[in-house]
Amino acid sequence: MKTYLSILILLISNLCFSQKFLDPPKLDIEDLKLTSYTKNPSEAAEVLYRSYHYYITDGELHLDVISRVKIYKKDDAKKFLEEEISTYNGKNNTNEKITSLKVNTYNLENGKIATTSVDKNSKYQSKETKNTTVTKFAFENVKDGSVLEYKYSVLSPWIYVIPRVMIEDEVPIRYCEYVFDTPKYYGYNINYKGDLKPVNQDVSERVLYGVDCRTYRFAYKDLAPYRNEKYVNNIDNYRTSVRAELNSTDFPITGSGSIYDGGIKGGFKSYGVSWGDIRKQLYDDENFGDELKRTNLVKELLPQEIKSIKDPKERATAILKFVQTQYSWNREYAAFTDKGIKNLINTKVGNSAEINLLLILLMRSADINAEPVLLSTVGRGLLTSYSPSIAMLNYVLAFTDIGGKPTLYDATSKMTLPNIIRPAALNYYGYVMTKTDAKQINVLCPGKSTTYLTVDAKLNQDGTVTGNFSDRDTQLYAMMNNERYDQDKAAYQKESYKERYTFPFTNIKTELLDNNDFQTSFDFDSDSFVDGIGGKMVFNPLLFLYNKSHEFDQTEERRSPIELYTGYDKIKKVTVTLPDGYIFENVPKSKKFRTEDSAIQYVYKVTQEGNKLTVETTTTVEDPVYPKEYYPAFKQIFDNITKMEGQVVTAVKK
Repeated sequence: MKTYLSILILLISNLCFSQKFLDPPKLDIEDLKLTSYTKNPSEAAEVLYRSYHYYITDGELHLDVISRVKIYKKDDAKKFLEEEISTYNGKNNTNEKITSLKVNTYNLENGKIATTSVDKNSKYQSKETKNTTVTKFAFENVKDGSVLEYKYSVLSPWIYVIPRVMIEDEVPIRYCEYVFDTPKYYGYNINYKGDLKPVNQDVSERVLYGVDCRTYRFAYKDLAPYRNEKYVNNIDNYRTSVRAELNSTDFPITGSGSIYDGGIKGGFKSYGVSWGDIRKQLYDDENFGDELKRTNLVKELLPQEIKSIKDPKERATAILKFVQTQYSWNREYAAFTDKGIKNLINTKVGNSAEINLLLILLMRSADINAEPVLLSTVGRGLLTSYSPSIAMLNYVLAFTDIGGKPTLYDATSKMTLPNIIRPAALNYYGYVMTKTDAKQINVLCPGKSTTYLTVDAKLNQDGTVTGNFSDRDTQLYAMMNNERYDQDKAAYQKESYKERYTFPFTNIKTELLDNNDFQTSFDFDSDSFVDGIGGKMVFNPLLFLYNKSHEFDQTEERRSPIELYTGYDKIKKVTVTLPDGYIFENVPKSKKFRTEDSAIQYVYKVTQEGNKLTVETTTTVEDPVYPKEYYPAFKQIFDNITKMEGQVVTAVKK
């Protein structure tokens, strides 16, 4: 009986869902009357309708997009008030083009729908890089209660990879659809990622645009928001998405042989269906494989003192430092060279592929077996073993295996070390691409980074506290902070210390130490740490280092992994010396706690020697990544840390 009832409910729900594909409903005045989202009045906005329609005709890719968003709270919905469209600028007149763009704001005025169209002067183009043009526009006359709508079309010659479409958003979605229509002679992988199931789907063959086509259509209804979460490097890795990628063609005609001009040679042709196939494409490409053959360019580059280093690990590290010293990254991520390694050698500036391919060539010239690792940066998204994609690759690293110890090198930053690479490249996996093999490897930060926060303070009889403070980082943390400091010294000190600590301090000094640790120190003199109560001085023995709160405070169910870039130890050590004639009372007791598997640990250690009290805390997180199921453990541990570090101590006269 239950089975029949379930089937009946499913049939009824399908009958009730009447939205047709590519049939946007008319704007309903009732939507303009809404003042809040029914299910959750705190929502700032709601997507009423969103449609992505990709289709291929005459060897070109068309995209039609429609978006309609209800604004409930303008000040909290800034993401939707300005939009941008990125188009790719290729070589030989292969540019993507926006063929139409309409932008409207709808408001309810005197019981009727009033339309405000965006003036042409409000639209502008900003060329972000040499290969990308971004068209930006802002909605006009937006109020609480407005409905914002844009429609645009893009024409593209690039049909190899159809851009990924994100289905979920940080606000609720009433209806969203994805449609991709392609002639049958193009074969595509439809890469579907995420937990959502469409309420309506149609994967079939039919005649469209005058030819036999395959159509892929997915519709979604009443989606809950998938909000940004703290400690997630790229939330789009976990939201539901759809992406199509060409895997084969089977044309009955003869043409130029280009997959971009609609004149593909007849017969069946397969494209990158395995990582081995992609390896071959890389080595056949003049901007990758041919560049790795240019050994003559680097014969005389390395100083003899580097070539003569006996230990191969030390030699590899010296070559890394040589490239870091001599060449600079132009801040462009790439899997292929642009102007080539020869140009890099001459100009001293190049993209990430040029920098690290040169590093590989130099290592090989010094009898070190180095190979390229290809990966996708954090911003580009995760690579997957089951869905090989050359279009997802946008970064190169150097890889060695000396004495059975695999090591990664990245010369794009002046601060990297062996296995300490740019955080943008720490994206779970990459592929070592040799001339004969493609092998997946982990690309995560090994070991742990340590932060030492140290305070040596003196409590004065008038309740003021004087002392000095140092903040020292090691490993990946040292590299990350050093790079931030190197880019803008004043901004780094302001954001990290002057805005964080409101008490007076002087002699601030930031420096890279000889052992590659990174440190900031200052002196302080403050009257804000101690409360006088009944002739006693009460204060937190951690002074300004205690945790008043923490960031594992998510109340909604965790949906994404916890990503930290690196495991870490955070060690706080505060020593407070009392003035003569004073003693401590109510000294907190030492304590420690941990998870059952010791993945997260905390120690609160108190020692007293005469009129000196030292509190040392150690927070240990063993790994750079944890599954979402660990979130309650993080929350519980850090709740307890906050409670422990909120304890106070009393200083009284003898």
